[in-house]
Amino acid sequence: MLAHSARAGSLSRLIIIRVQIKEVEVQPYELFIGLRYTRAKRRNHFISFISMISMLGIALGVAALIVVLSVMNGFQDELRNRILGVAAHIEVTGFDNTLANWRQVAAQSLRVKEVEAAAPYVEGQGLLAYDTAVQGTMVRGILPADEDTVADLGRKMQQGSLAALRPGSWGIVLGIDLAHALGAQMGDKLTLITPQGQITPAGMIPRLKQFTVVGIFRIGMYEYDSGLALIALQDAQKLFRTGDKVSGVRLKLDDLYRAPHVSEQLSKALAGDYYIRDWTQSHSNFFRAVQMEKHVMFVILLLIVAVAAFNIVSTLVMVVTDKQADIAILRTLGASPWSIMKIFMVQGAVIGVVGTAIGLIGGLLLALNIGVVVPFIEHTFGIQFLSADVYQISELPSKIDRHDVTIITLVSLLLSWLATIYPSWRASRINPAEALRYE
Repeated sequence: MLAHSARAGSLSRLIIIRVQIKEVEVQPYELFIGLRYTRAKRRNHFISFISMISMLGIALGVAALIVVLSVMNGFQDELRNRILGVAAHIEVTGFDNTLANWRQVAAQSLRVKEVEAAAPYVEGQGLLAYDTAVQGTMVRGILPADEDTVADLGRKMQQGSLAALRPGSWGIVLGIDLAHALGAQMGDKLTLITPQGQITPAGMIPRLKQFTVVGIFRIGMYEYDSGLALIALQDAQKLFRTGDKVSGVRLKLDDLYRAPHVSEQLSKALAGDYYIRDWTQSHSNFFRAVQMEKHVMFVILLLIVAVAAFNIVSTLVMVVTDKQADIAILRTLGASPWSIMKIFMVQGAVIGVVGTAIGLIGGLLLALNIGVVVPFIEHTFGIQFLSADVYQISELPSKIDRHDVTIITLVSLLLSWLATIYPSWRASRINPAEALRYE
């Protein structure tokens, strides 16, 4: 009884102080009481335990979201860079897949401000034969000096160099997986069979030409490492009988993300009928799948945050039950139902804010140091998350996206706030007479 009287006196003095200093706009008493309930040592330790679990759950969910999305962003950038190390940002060709005035097209394209470099190419399909092995491949004729300005192939060479592709020397550069499939090494003689055959009295005979392996590259993408062969542009023109024509012109931009916009500019700048395709169109299915996977992972991991946020509901319901007498006293002293709601909304919001802040800091630190943490775990437990032989990548890439971090933080805070509404509303509906009947 004495404890109850002391508590009532304390709350009475709090309300009187609130009335006296109302004119100077000091801290609202709802915020003061809500923070005090959060800091105070509760008689019911189970409530404190549930609050801590809710806070840690939110922190874990936020940290997991930041780390996983950062790793997926890193993978996406790594894959994009590997693909664009071979594929062009933009390709310009004719509607019949040939380009006669390619020099003029290249010159006009370079006048567009955002185009950095241009390189012609001749592309066709063929069969490569060595000893008893035969492999289908895409054959691309290039000018080595120009190709180095639009792609990273020169830096991906494992053996030899692109400069060895000299006109008339009939040299060929193979992807590493293609070379392994054929069993070919540097200096070996390969036979290239093309579908452009010769008509003879005996019928159509495929064209055959012998090439010497002068280089082997490794992009890290199986599609290219196992299915692409490079030869000199003039040799490709002779092999595929295109004359002075090429298949198209490959362009490199200073900002690859503006490729769709630059494509529109080129369609207006180039006089004639041309087919312009940027990398977002040529690999749209792949990047759309990666983006969808990222969205699905976001939703799945967000459930961790949601579960932790909904734990706030059970925490506040138990707090409201425990504090019914305090609520009744506040109501009898003139506190409005909305004020009671704000007290418990503050308490729940503190759990959400602290949990989100811990998760934000922990997630950013882990994402920034993923290259150190993962090798440490692998070394400690003797495991390997990524096999270089399978994934063509030996370490987890990570890229923190400010937009992703902002969305994660806001969603976490929103879920935490929504979780406080129902318990706070229940608290505001408590009848003072009923709550104090047995006090």
